[in-house]
Amino acid sequence: MKITIIIIRTLIGLLFLFTSIGFFLKLMPEPELTGNFKAFQVGLVASNYLIPLAKSVELLCGLSFVAGRFVTLANLLILPVTINILFINFFLTPEGIPIALFVFFGNLFLIYSHWENYKGLFVAK
Repeated sequence: MKITIIIIRTLIGLLFLFTSIGFFLKLMPEPELTGNFKAFQVGLVASNYLIPLAKSVELLCGLSFVAGRFVTLANLLILPVTINILFINFFLTPEGIPIALFVFFGNLFLIYSHWENYKGLFVAK
C-alpha cells in the first residue's frame, strides 16, 4: 500500500509540475480551441487571475507531492482544482477524461490514505 501511495502521489505531482511550469514558462504551444471550450477559456483568460492562481496552486501542490512534504495540506488545496479539471473535461473536452479521472480519483485515494490526518477537521468542539 505504501508503494502505491508513493507512485500515485509522485505521478500526480509530476503531472501538476509539468502543466504549471509549462504554463508559466510558455513551453507548450496553445492548443486549438473550438466550440464551448473556446468560450469558456476566453472567459477564464478575461478574468486575468483564475488561471495563474490555479497554476500556482498546481505548482505548489506538485512540489509538495513530489517531495512528500505537507501532502495532507496539498490534498485539500488541490481538491477544488481537480474537481474543476474533471468537470471541464467531462462537459467540454471529453478526450481528456482519462487523465482527469486519474487526477481526481488519485487525489481522493491520497485523501483516503491520509485519513487519520483529517479526522480533527470533522470534530465539533
